[in-house]
Amino acid sequence: MKRILLTGGGSGGHLYPLMSVADAVLKTDKDVELIYIGPRDKYGDEFFKRDIKTYSIISSKLRRYFSVANLVDVPKFLISLIQALFKIYFIMPDVVFSKGGPGALPVLLAARFYMIPVVIHESDAVPSLTTRVSSRFAKKIDISFEETYAYFKKSNVTLTGNPIRESLMGGSLRKEEAKDNLGFEKNLPLILVLGGSLGSVRINQFIFDNFEPILKEYQVYHQVGASNFEEAKLLQSSLSREISSMYSSRYKLAGFLSDEEIKRAYSAADLVLSRSGSGTIFETSFFGKPSILVPLPESAGDHQKVNAYSYSKNGAASVIEEDNLKLNVVLTKIKDIFSPSSYEKMSKSAQAFSKPDAAFLIAKDILNL
Repeated sequence: MKRILLTGGGSGGHLYPLMSVADAVLKTDKDVELIYIGPRDKYGDEFFKRDIKTYSIISSKLRRYFSVANLVDVPKFLISLIQALFKIYFIMPDVVFSKGGPGALPVLLAARFYMIPVVIHESDAVPSLTTRVSSRFAKKIDISFEETYAYFKKSNVTLTGNPIRESLMGGSLRKEEAKDNLGFEKNLPLILVLGGSLGSVRINQFIFDNFEPILKEYQVYHQVGASNFEEAKLLQSSLSREISSMYSSRYKLAGFLSDEEIKRAYSAADLVLSRSGSGTIFETSFFGKPSILVPLPESAGDHQKVNAYSYSKNGAASVIEEDNLKLNVVLTKIKDIFSPSSYEKMSKSAQAFSKPDAAFLIAKDILNL
């Protein structure tokens, strides 16, 4: 029986693709034992709930810049490396697959020490520190964006795209049916506002600052992030009292969307307004939805900006950088996108960018080793 060790985590953007690849491996080859090592946080717990043998290690984040936080995280990293060396000695897998994120690098370095083959996948256009370090000894590197080729030797690099959750891919809903299920009007455009698994405080603030003028024209389904939910509910309640009840009924918010909820939200949406994490881009692409991307300026290596402009090259999205996140700019972009000449073209471009077989392409690379 083949033994494959999975590592990665720290955010939904790391964990969801990792679970998709795990599912694809098991569908491709039944003679496989999967094991997971990673931080035990709210994302890593998803693996601890599954029928997969799991081991936790301390999570640490190494930064490419000076930060007082490194004084804490460097010792934590050394402890996690010792933990990984110890655990892998007893597991001794045939291959290690990493999706990156806090906790992955010590596992990869331990695999290198034991000369275990490594496959890595980079979700973003600009590689993370974990990917840059592990690429030096990885047998196979899978990437999501063409721009990432420039960082590596091409001989062992494959453009696979970014795996999306299997639960989003089957049994799609018609847009009108999904809108009805969510309690929205069928004939008024619906904007799905996403901030990633943690939410986006600044996108949330933009929506609340412009609550009435946006709702005069459109409906909004707003994922604010679990940690922002209570504050957002209070703001919504206050703003709803100040405007017509007809307009306030066009707005709904959620903290965190489950797989079934996000699938229904994507199906219902006419347009997505979001940050430009790789996971959101590839999910939006799969559903063929035009989008407006607002890159997070503080993202490591400015990768969200590179992601956004890479995706927008084929006409699937418009990019508004945060300094330009103004009401008139956004409303002008939305009107341009909803024009008959643009909407269908952007939708087709989004679908053309999608790579629904990404998880199986990566699984094949893992099993080939």
